[in-house]
Amino acid sequence: MPARIYRPARNAMQSGMAKSRTWVLEFAADSAREVDPLMGWTSSSDTQSQVRLRFESKEAALDYAKDHGIDATVTEPKTRAHNVRPGGYGENFATNRREPWSH
Repeated sequence: MPARIYRPARNAMQSGMAKSRTWVLEFAADSAREVDPLMGWTSSSDTQSQVRLRFESKEAALDYAKDHGIDATVTEPKTRAHNVRPGGYGENFATNRREPWSH
């Protein structure tokens, strides 16, 4: 049963990094989803695709996969470039400006 280990990206609706520090082990779906004709719900006979395990570190997730015989692939996260201005937010209110500036 294949699985992937990754660190989730931050929520696009927030600027914080909450819930993006842990690593997730997620199983791949073995069977396709099917639509119930009566209710219109999607379902699958594969219950492993619903399992999501969270770990504090990548090594802990890899150790768990190794101990349980899970074939896991690791997806490394892309690091975010920080946008830090030299003066920061306080530069907006500096009194030692050389040219006039307004909002």
